[in-house]
Amino acid sequence: MASYSVNDRAIAHARRLIDARQYVLESEWGEVQPRADDENAFLKGHTWDEYAEWHLGLNDEATDETKSRYAFVYGDFRRVHRTGLIACQYRAAEWRHKEIELAAHELLQRLDKASA
Repeated sequence: MASYSVNDRAIAHARRLIDARQYVLESEWGEVQPRADDENAFLKGHTWDEYAEWHLGLNDEATDETKSRYAFVYGDFRRVHRTGLIACQYRAAEWRHKEIELAAHELLQRLDKASA
């Protein structure tokens, strides 16, 4: 199993988006999560650093500026999705990536508080 680190820049980016009310509270994550084509289109107009900001986890075994480096996407490259954060928390818990699980949980609590 790959080893993942928390991407602090992604957490800061998600916090900024939540504070700016750039989020979706109800969505079908399986329908709206970025696909390979979406990722490729985003990378054509943005930097790898901008791409990284949408992923809560960094694969410690992968090279920078490769898609395999970035994991646990939480939004659609425009907004945070509540269901994306739930998916990140669930997947991180399932694979025992505790720091990422807790980061996703904290962001979910922040989003719920902001949207209450």
